[in-house]
Amino acid sequence: MTARYSLGIDIGGTFTDVVVYDHADDRLFSRKLLTTHDDPARAVLDGIRQVIAEDAVPAGEIGRVVHATTLFTNALIERKGARTGLIATAGFRDIVEIGRERKYELYDIHIQKPKPLAPRERRLEAVERLRFDGTVLQPLDEAGVAAAAQALADDGVESIAVAFLHSYANPDHERRAGAIVEANHPGIAVSLSADVAPEIREYERTSTVLANAYIKPLARDYLDGIQAGILNAGVEAPLLLMLSSGGLADLVEAKRAPVALLESGPAAGALAAAYFGTAEADGDVLAFDMGGTTAKLAVVDGGKPEVAYHFEAAREKRFAEGSGLPIRTSTIELIEIGAGGGSIARLDEIGLLKVGPDSSGSDPGPAVYGLGGELPTVTDANFALGLLAPESFAGGAMRLDMAASAASLERLAKAAGLTPPEIAAGIRDLVNETMASAARVHIAERGKDPRRYSLLATGGGGPLHGAEVARKLGLKRMISPASAGVASAIGLLIAPARADRVATIAKRMDQLDWQAFEATFAALTESANRVIAAAGLDPAASTVDRRADVRYVGQAFEVIVDLPPGPYDAQSAPALVKAFEAAYLAKFTRTPPAGPVEIINVRVAVSAPSRAAKASGAGESGRTEKQIGVRPVWSPADKDFQATPIYDRYALRPGDAFDGPALIEERESTLAVPVGARFRVAKQGEIVVDFEQRTAP
Repeated sequence: MTARYSLGIDIGGTFTDVVVYDHADDRLFSRKLLTTHDDPARAVLDGIRQVIAEDAVPAGEIGRVVHATTLFTNALIERKGARTGLIATAGFRDIVEIGRERKYELYDIHIQKPKPLAPRERRLEAVERLRFDGTVLQPLDEAGVAAAAQALADDGVESIAVAFLHSYANPDHERRAGAIVEANHPGIAVSLSADVAPEIREYERTSTVLANAYIKPLARDYLDGIQAGILNAGVEAPLLLMLSSGGLADLVEAKRAPVALLESGPAAGALAAAYFGTAEADGDVLAFDMGGTTAKLAVVDGGKPEVAYHFEAAREKRFAEGSGLPIRTSTIELIEIGAGGGSIARLDEIGLLKVGPDSSGSDPGPAVYGLGGELPTVTDANFALGLLAPESFAGGAMRLDMAASAASLERLAKAAGLTPPEIAAGIRDLVNETMASAARVHIAERGKDPRRYSLLATGGGGPLHGAEVARKLGLKRMISPASAGVASAIGLLIAPARADRVATIAKRMDQLDWQAFEATFAALTESANRVIAAAGLDPAASTVDRRADVRYVGQAFEVIVDLPPGPYDAQSAPALVKAFEAAYLAKFTRTPPAGPVEIINVRVAVSAPSRAAKASGAGESGRTEKQIGVRPVWSPADKDFQATPIYDRYALRPGDAFDGPALIEERESTLAVPVGARFRVAKQGEIVVDFEQRTAP
């Protein structure tokens, strides 16, 4: 018997979303609670208990639980992970500090490089050496490994990373070192670079395994704790975790390599946008997710978000490439912008208005939350402008302090010489421009024209700000799905199980051993299929995508190429070269004169479809009154408040259409339709906002 319900859990910087989907009746039950940063599991379990008790969801009929969290990313950014040590090849313990000797700001004499997660005194060495092809140049000094592990244990480390030179070609020394550490110190977590990032380039590989070791004890304790809490609530379904790549992994895989979960929350939002943007935009959307702390944007082409195989965590400067810790793992390619509902507004030294990137989060939160926050935020501005109302915010479940919110804006307005509505309008317009500007850069860097996309707005703040961001980008349409405020949690229920595997071969194509080449792909596929099976899905129903990192001989970096299906033999060479040349041309617009081609890494992505939620949300029975009131809302053009119709999201039905301005309210978010726009309800319940004319970007 197939279980009737699926449960999705998404922990963000400000709110925790809990969604239960009823497959039989195509219904969603959701709760949005303030994130409890002292114990993130508390808000999750409170939300689950509320849904079970108040919506009469039988806990025993929940057959699938999928979870995403920013907890591990925040631990990296805030440096709140485990006390971590490193054992490296003799002579290479400083690789994470030397990096690539490249300054991300060439002329900044005060530049701050990211500090290694293990300081020098906790980076020790072991005598061993492999050649680039994995053959042993110097055997492993096992006594030296044991001594290094003992020294780190005496220093109080909770986790140890092992990164030896060329271990991607031969993991034997790392595996033996890991076994020595585990045998002598069973309470210390161990991470091997050959398991976490088995690919060439020792700086990036060592940085990745250090990051994994840094968060591994936290991930182990948190995941074990939340699984126990879910079981205590009566939910016996296995816990699956969203990966940064948009796939799913079981608990064992997640605890082994938690570095693959760093971008799990944003990935879920991008998947939801790809799913809901198919019908009305042919899958070509800009996935815009605005929460309480940050906004995220991803480019989705043909229903597939772009996937990258490296990113940077904990950047010293938000948009400066090279200023963060390099992480080698598969991830949906997106940007995070320091703009959310909790972004704090202030005047700088010369009296200019600034909004973000610092956020009030959930504690103390915006002034309107009444939890001690005194600084004005984007959320406070939206209340002052009439775009939000206390009786409908978060379903009316939060007690709000409107007086504290008004006082915070009054102080800022007085300092700026403006009225509170004027300063609130300035805050809103500035945060919209910040998000639009970041989106322009992100899209342009990928050679895309934003005007051919629709904006798909999700998150608590996405529908509220999306139309103005879309107009600033010159788009003609915005789409917002039902239950947009918890769309990331819905994305968890849509996501397929996915496993990515990589291996370095570093061979010229004209010198390939084709039998060994094909065997490498087969081994990677078999390893990935084990993860698919552990997630409770059938590997026989999975799809396999083959890719490779390819370059011309003599080049320093590679182009990631989508390869034709295997198996491969010597007759496959022309097709592989053709695929590489097409990818090279798409990236650089021209190819150099013909030369030998070499393959550095080979990659496999195996994915299996899950039992997806439809989540149409096309109206609720018993809700028939479409327009439920009128509220004064600030009009920037008139510089005054104008009466604006308020619509009930749950009473709207497919085919309904109205002119803006309008506000459309549901439990988790409010959608703002500006003057000059018209909205309609699509077949699956999405609200589509069409603009009269496109403004130039």
